[in-house]
Amino acid sequence: MASLRRALAILLLATGCIPSPYERAASADTVEAYRTFLREHPDHPDTDAAEERLAELEFEEAKKLHTVIGYKRFLEAHPDSGPSRTAKTLLEGLRFNVAKEAGTVAAWRQFLQEHPDGAQRDEAKRLMAEAEAREVATTDDPRKLSEYLKSAPDDPRRQEVESRLDGQAFAEAKASGATKLFAYLKDFPAGAHREEARVLLLDLEVEGLLVSGLTDEAEARVKAHPLGPKLTRFPERLAQARAERAALARPEPWVQAAHVGHYLRDFEDLKRALVAPDALDRWQAAEEMGQHVSVRALDPLLDALRSARNPLVRQYAFESLGTILSALPRPVAEYEVASRLETLRERATSAELYLQVAVLLDLSGNLVQASTEYQRSVDGGALDPVVLRRWVRIREERKQAFSAAVAARQLALWALEVVNEEPVTPEGRIPLGSARQLCAAAVNARFALEAITRARASSSEFSEDLAVFERRATEAKRLAEARLADAELLLREQSPNVRTCADQGVRERLDGAVKERTAALEAVSTKVPQQVGRILLELARERDPSPQVRAAASARLTALKPVP
Repeated sequence: MASLRRALAILLLATGCIPSPYERAASADTVEAYRTFLREHPDHPDTDAAEERLAELEFEEAKKLHTVIGYKRFLEAHPDSGPSRTAKTLLEGLRFNVAKEAGTVAAWRQFLQEHPDGAQRDEAKRLMAEAEAREVATTDDPRKLSEYLKSAPDDPRRQEVESRLDGQAFAEAKASGATKLFAYLKDFPAGAHREEARVLLLDLEVEGLLVSGLTDEAEARVKAHPLGPKLTRFPERLAQARAERAALARPEPWVQAAHVGHYLRDFEDLKRALVAPDALDRWQAAEEMGQHVSVRALDPLLDALRSARNPLVRQYAFESLGTILSALPRPVAEYEVASRLETLRERATSAELYLQVAVLLDLSGNLVQASTEYQRSVDGGALDPVVLRRWVRIREERKQAFSAAVAARQLALWALEVVNEEPVTPEGRIPLGSARQLCAAAVNARFALEAITRARASSSEFSEDLAVFERRATEAKRLAEARLADAELLLREQSPNVRTCADQGVRERLDGAVKERTAALEAVSTKVPQQVGRILLELARERDPSPQVRAAASARLTALKPVP
């Protein structure tokens, strides 16, 4: 029909008749002419003929190019045209050749996805199976081995592949640390390397006791454990840990002054203070416990983070957990986090437990998963000032000023809520717990205002919203501080010696201890035998909770003469 119409158009031109728009397009018989006709005359009776001829011309151009892109473009433009079937066949052939040249499972999988009912489907499946066999025989990637086992459950080589997967997964876990070792035990319930994995985990557990100075506990743990004899390095590590304890026990004043434990309350005293009646005692104990770089401090702090009512207790517990985990050797810190996550994830069904999971993930550097757990800890519940403060910090670190201000505004609203809920009247004789809650409200309102002020200084976006946030936070700070002052005045009338929210005795003592330890390091490097001095400096460099002290110890070690 199209050929007849083109012939008629030519005849009309020859006889001098005025050609129609279609006839002019047919006379030119080009892609551009037919496109112009279809664009300018979409309702013309000859559009079908024009579309058919346009498809023929564009198919000829696609065949000249003979590329995947050329045929794809043609089929997108003319999916139901006469040449479309031929175009699909040619496209399939090109893609088949590309996949065959690549010769990989991924290439064949993509081909079959693009041509699930193609003429060469069976051949592609056969060649993909051959590629899978080659990859399985040579790959060291546990992920690829796992994918193969899922896709070929009846393969006769399954046992051999499972064995290789087991070996590769264990090798990766052994090189990676506790998190992967726990995952290996979970993913390979009948793995050939389970005992080796447990020995490595036991070694990390014992190392945590040794670096915490708990040598007797470490020795007892190894003796009591069935796998203890397999810790071949333990006698050497135990001797080293005892030498470290002996160095720390030397009577010289400068030796004692160089060690953080010299300035701290006894650990058991701090544990008792963590459950004291006064929340101020509890948050100061939580703050000080972070200076004990010991694995035994982790659980008391996690318990305080989970159960304390006063947000300042929980905030200091969070910060102390971060201090301890950053000062412990990295493999030990990872083990302590991973072992607790294994237990918590099995029974985490409350906001408090979700928060513990989030904090452990956060402090181990896994912010993506931590963010999900933080959200779970507050979904459907009241605002949590500890979580809000963390969200502010995270968003500031990511340069998300407005998002940080939004979280700070929520923190200010929480402070206002506390102010309105805690009664302060002479008749009611303000209870101590209410005063401590108002202290938390004032501290967090100040934090919120400072964060919003930083956001306004660093970002010009949403300036009107930020101004509203700042006014609200200023109101929260003013009201919280005023209500706190009223409450503490009543408390001092009842008990003149009561400590107030402004009490910074513990903080001042800890700051002073940093200065004294830093100064004592010089004496340690010159006034004791060099071998002892090196041990003490190495302990300070590796395990002191203060970055300032660690840096000073590192500098002193560099200045020491090499051991002959």
